[in-house]
Amino acid sequence: MTTLASSTAFVPRPLAPFTEEGVFIRRALLHSLRNTESAVMAIMLPVMLMLLFTFVFGGAIDGSGDYVDYVVPGIILLCAGFGAAATAVSVSQDMTTGIIDRFRTMPIRASAVLTGHIVASLVRNLIATGVVIGVALLVGFRPNGGVVDWIAAIALVALYILAITSLFAAVGLAASNAEAASGYGFILLFLPYLSSAFVPVETMPAWLQWFAAHQPVTPLVETIRALLLGGDASTRWPTAVAWSVGIIVAASIWGALLFRRKAGRR
Repeated sequence: MTTLASSTAFVPRPLAPFTEEGVFIRRALLHSLRNTESAVMAIMLPVMLMLLFTFVFGGAIDGSGDYVDYVVPGIILLCAGFGAAATAVSVSQDMTTGIIDRFRTMPIRASAVLTGHIVASLVRNLIATGVVIGVALLVGFRPNGGVVDWIAAIALVALYILAITSLFAAVGLAASNAEAASGYGFILLFLPYLSSAFVPVETMPAWLQWFAAHQPVTPLVETIRALLLGGDASTRWPTAVAWSVGIIVAASIWGALLFRRKAGRR
């Protein structure tokens, strides 16, 4: 007499909300800790530029010695750009090394890997921003904004980090390899130089003033500058927030379409 052993099909238990995102955030943060050279350079480059503009070019631009107060808000956004640029390379590496194909075989949302990269970039860049502000205070930066102003400025910086990181993540998806992603991202890092981050827009050639005044970085840096130095931010912050939210929405849609096409999964 033959006895057939009954078998029960394995049904995976549903994961708790945001479990997958948490795993990929931890993965991205661990990669950041292991790639210390990249993290250090993302902090050191903005710091070196701040010292360069303050002590080498600052005297020629503003002889009063207050140029450090003018330039630090722009350096903060530049730091966010340098830190977010690594996201394009990381996303491109994930898409081209086969790891996404392995994730597709698991009962998880493979797209959560993008969330992991973006949130980890936010954490890294906020830490780097704190370091840059600390060095700025040592070299003479004297903000006089209140507690509410600082909270608003940090929130705006965080929103910009989310925007620029989402854009860099989409660039990483669009690029054919990590080297191309790095090159495309380098182009985006020029935006702060073509804004009011380092010099007033009025000092630029007439043909460049329109672009400098209407690109995303100018309202952002002027709002942060007003908040930290006690100016009037009421006229610029709506434009700054609108630019950041618009970039997040556009980059998210573009990234989702690229990811669906390349990964073939939600």
